[in-house]
Amino acid sequence: MSDEGRAFLERCQRILEELEAAKRSIAHARAVPEGRLCVEAPAVLGRLALVPALPGFLSQYPGIELDLRLRDAVVDPAAEGVDVGLRIGHLRDAEVVARRLGVTRMLVCASPEYVRRSGAPESPEELHQHRCLGFVREGRVVPWRFRAGGETAHFEPAGPLRVNDGDALKALAVAGAGLAWVFDFMIARELASGALVTVLDAFAADERPIHALYQSPRHVIPRVRVFLDFAATLLGAPPR
Repeated sequence: MSDEGRAFLERCQRILEELEAAKRSIAHARAVPEGRLCVEAPAVLGRLALVPALPGFLSQYPGIELDLRLRDAVVDPAAEGVDVGLRIGHLRDAEVVARRLGVTRMLVCASPEYVRRSGAPESPEELHQHRCLGFVREGRVVPWRFRAGGETAHFEPAGPLRVNDGDALKALAVAGAGLAWVFDFMIARELASGALVTVLDAFAADERPIHALYQSPRHVIPRVRVFLDFAATLLGAPPR
């Protein structure tokens, strides 16, 4: 082989090596969870479940810049530029791409002081004898749901105190103002610390799934994938 041929061959080999290095660099960039991630969630779920755990998530994935939007209005994630939208309850749109993250239950809770002072109801029928805190949504008090004897019963709290904020409702229960009907994730820390106790657990009927809505399931980008696994672990579903 001539000197010119050997030089040409060596140059071609260097080009191929550089091309392979570039391909490996691109593959690594696609595999590393990094970049801006926009997550939208209901306010109470975001404040009480997500926010306390986010520092650990960001510490594990320092390349991710998280934009968290807390609001109760239902929006189209794609139209709003949202990468992941969390939803509580059954999904209405069968065409959306969703991953089930877990299930939340509605529980009746009270402070130990309230139970000592007023006793604990042993059936939903006894709720009329108690101070029941109402939660207002869209101008109406949300009825409580129970299961008894194979049937679902509704109870409309008619106590002297109503609020339209989940944090305020929990704070009132902790303060001993009465019984409250809340999502289980809202009071997990208070139950663990003893600040709240639950009653009527045997009659709990209202279970609601928690889903994550996102874009195409075929090409889930790394930052979305790791957040979905994080949220699933946090909210009760096994990671994929």
